[in-house]
Amino acid sequence: MNYSRKLMNVSSRQLHAFVEICRVRSFVKVAERIHISSSGLSMLVKELEEQVGARLFDRTTRSLSLTEAGRRFQPVAERIIGELLDVGDSIHDAESILHARIDIAATPMVSASLLPSIIKGFRHTHPRLDIRLSDLDVSAVRTRVLEGDADIGLGFFVKPAVGLLRLPLCRFRLVRIGPAVSCGPAQRRVRDQRWADLANTELVGLPKDNPIQALIELHLAQIGKAHESRPEVNLLGTLIGMVDAGIGHAIVPSFALGECLRRGLEVAMLVEPDVYLDLFLVSRRGAAAKPAIADFAAMLKQAAAHPHELAASPVAPGRKPARKGIKPTPARRNRGAG
Repeated sequence: MNYSRKLMNVSSRQLHAFVEICRVRSFVKVAERIHISSSGLSMLVKELEEQVGARLFDRTTRSLSLTEAGRRFQPVAERIIGELLDVGDSIHDAESILHARIDIAATPMVSASLLPSIIKGFRHTHPRLDIRLSDLDVSAVRTRVLEGDADIGLGFFVKPAVGLLRLPLCRFRLVRIGPAVSCGPAQRRVRDQRWADLANTELVGLPKDNPIQALIELHLAQIGKAHESRPEVNLLGTLIGMVDAGIGHAIVPSFALGECLRRGLEVAMLVEPDVYLDLFLVSRRGAAAKPAIADFAAMLKQAAAHPHELAASPVAPGRKPARKGIKPTPARRNRGAG
């Protein structure tokens, strides 16, 4: 009989029992130590001896000793059990490191406008947590979350995606930005502007398949600007730079207000109608959520609702908005395949 092949069926439970018996030299004490009955322990040893092809212990009513085969087998069993314990500790340490880290994927303007101050504050309240941010386009954010390379993604995921859970965090107004104008501080305040007043405005925009631009196009169509040829760029940051250079006006979500105002751009809240865009936190369906993610999401909501920094409102159904013209997002948690 090929006993070498039979040894492939030896279990770690059998090896653990054998190593403990070698150390303690008592079936009764080992049975108590590993929480098994004496008969169960005897069965484990019997099965191991059958797979080894030799008796491992000489047992009498008064003594227990290793056979020659047992003495040869002992260092091998101890090494295997030791390596299993070491790799178990290594895996546990790796998992602990992973659980002490949040990997975030976010679109570039969200990363630049919203996240730096939030990450700074979160590191203050969670000093032992490592936060890693990847700024990517929306399709790459989706891919990293689906493939498990990011714990969460942040972006304007207007349409549901298979395998993703969507949690609406806050919503932002659409605003019109224009080149800087020479005026005093009193004239630089954010004002309101009707969509209809954009009819003769030269616009630059994002690609029409961009989810932000798709929403914008729906409302531009209402004022006769559908299918209008206009310059397109891929990133919001570039779009703001184009406006700053005087190439045209643009419509952007209000989370970019900070950057626009720093550049001295003209800003107007679009009204009639007020149009809002939802910022979503996405995660992979079925993935175990890290506890710190809920804290991070709460801090993000709070920051987004800060009226003097962002024209946004937290998702809080039934509550009044943080400022005039800001609306809470209706309750829509983990819809469908989104």
